[in-house]
Amino acid sequence: MGLIFWQKIRLISLIIFLTLSSINKANATTKAAIRENNQLNKITSVSQLSDISAESWEFKTLQALTEQYNCANHNKITNNQTLTRYQFATNLNACIIHINELISNGKINRETLTTIQKLQVEFSAELATFRNRIDLLENKVAALQAQQFSPQVELEGEIIFAMTGVAGGKKANSRTKPINDNLVLSDRVRLSLETSFTGKDNLQIRLQGRNTPELADFTGTKMANLGFDGDDDNEMEIDEIDYKFPLGKQTRITLYALGGGLGDFVPSVNPLFSGSGDGSISTFGRENPIRRQGGGAGIGISHNLNDSLNLSLAYLTSDAANPERGIFASPHGAIAQITLEPTKTTALSVTYIYSYNNVNTGTGSELTNNPFNNQADAITANSFGAEAAWQLNPSITLGGRVGFIHAKAEDLTATPNAFISTWALLLSIKDIGQEDSFAGFVVGQPPKVTDNSFGDTFEDEDTSLHLEAFYHLQITDNLAITPGLFVITNPENDNSNDKIYVGTIRTTFTF
Repeated sequence: MGLIFWQKIRLISLIIFLTLSSINKANATTKAAIRENNQLNKITSVSQLSDISAESWEFKTLQALTEQYNCANHNKITNNQTLTRYQFATNLNACIIHINELISNGKINRETLTTIQKLQVEFSAELATFRNRIDLLENKVAALQAQQFSPQVELEGEIIFAMTGVAGGKKANSRTKPINDNLVLSDRVRLSLETSFTGKDNLQIRLQGRNTPELADFTGTKMANLGFDGDDDNEMEIDEIDYKFPLGKQTRITLYALGGGLGDFVPSVNPLFSGSGDGSISTFGRENPIRRQGGGAGIGISHNLNDSLNLSLAYLTSDAANPERGIFASPHGAIAQITLEPTKTTALSVTYIYSYNNVNTGTGSELTNNPFNNQADAITANSFGAEAAWQLNPSITLGGRVGFIHAKAEDLTATPNAFISTWALLLSIKDIGQEDSFAGFVVGQPPKVTDNSFGDTFEDEDTSLHLEAFYHLQITDNLAITPGLFVITNPENDNSNDKIYVGTIRTTFTF
């Protein structure tokens, strides 16, 4: 009995062992079959590799769509050609895009939509590949456009021919010498080399030669100076070097190594008058005289606080390369201006200027340019100005400006003070006679010493007026002629002086 029992146990164990072995073998065979089937599934089917023949349903359907909706990607699909699946997908994608545009207009029937959906399903892989390639190409093109820039140097030029005449009685600084009334033919040539290293910055080197005389030498007052004068016997020399670049989206930095002016760093509220080649014909008419305190080398920053508000700051010195004086001991000027455009038709600016030994604006009486009779070697000045422009309609703009200068002779006993004022009203009328042409009118008071603790004899007793009219005729994009006339009453703020008349015809070529 015991022997028979143990024999049964052994027989059962053997059966269990053989059964487990069979199961393991079957599982291994099944896993191998699954792996083999997965590998086969990764192999592209023959239908996905085959070309699309002209006899196939797909070809004929696409051909019908292209003919009906004129949506072939390239050339017209013909009956005798065979397309690869990628070529077919390219044309199909073009049709899908075009048909999608027509769906919103209700010009596509349900049958066409069903056909398009079938083709999309069958060629989904090719369409996805095609669109991915297009996206990748567009990204690469965008990156190249944003990063690749090839610097080039451009030459720009401006040439002015001017015929000028002066009339009046005696010179303002000498009642015994008459004003010479001969006509003068003069010129000014400017050549600018400009380049950019990033596409957003600008480096300019300007050469200039000119022989337009300062009329102060012939009339006895700087009130009669032209807005484009200067005489160096037409010897070409570098007169301006500047570099401008952005600092973020709202800020721009300007560097002048040579030839900068305080007015070059701040926006102009009345820009039609400010250009020497296309604006007012007089120095006084171009800009607020207080901005003419300082020039040379310096740095400025312009920041847009928002879409309508700008803050500009700048510092200039006239003798920056002199190691004995440096950038702070030589004559210098600093400007701060806030410019506001509250509406599309109005603009305002408020300006503050500090200057050292630069009180000469070149536009007023001799007393304003030299209020302390050449006895002071350290003159500081705090100046304040405001300017406005109001566009009455698309053609007519009314403008105005005021300026005040408080000058101190820091090195003289009792530190005498001089107070200087100026103002002007401006009127421009655009597109008179021809597009881009305009007429300009200026009525104002050149700088005048209203009070001076240095002595009563160094105050201007009377008031000069500046009356100006000019017409800027834009004949072509590169040629303009500007005839103009201005009159100075009571020259040098002295009513005993004769009126001075200055007329000019300024011809400006640009290229």
